[in-house]
Amino acid sequence: MDITIYHNPRCSKSRKTLEIIENAGVSPRIVRYLEDPPGADRILELAATVGVPVSEFLRRNEDEFRSATDLPDLDDDASLAAWLARHPRVMQRPIVIDDSAGVAVIGRPPENVAEILPS
Repeated sequence: MDITIYHNPRCSKSRKTLEIIENAGVSPRIVRYLEDPPGADRILELAATVGVPVSEFLRRNEDEFRSATDLPDLDDDASLAAWLARHPRVMQRPIVIDDSAGVAVIGRPPENVAEILPS
């Protein structure tokens, strides 16, 4: 098991998801994505593993999203991933991936993470 959580410690959903992971006995790699944002290629990998278009990773209520003047076509995953890498505050959180198993979830609600944890 190779669990990584793209985490924002200021977000209650992200904190709860991390708690669920740790309570399952897993020590995840924690990426504070606002300080260390994933690159466009990683965002594309994450979206493919979750099974959603990159546009599903957008927090559309964020001021940065609503005021964006450089937002690419929402159907262009590659361009949108590059944009999201430059604007990590807009990225949905948390995203949890088990790279060794090739599975990932968005932790909204936090209980979604149970899908990829050992039972």
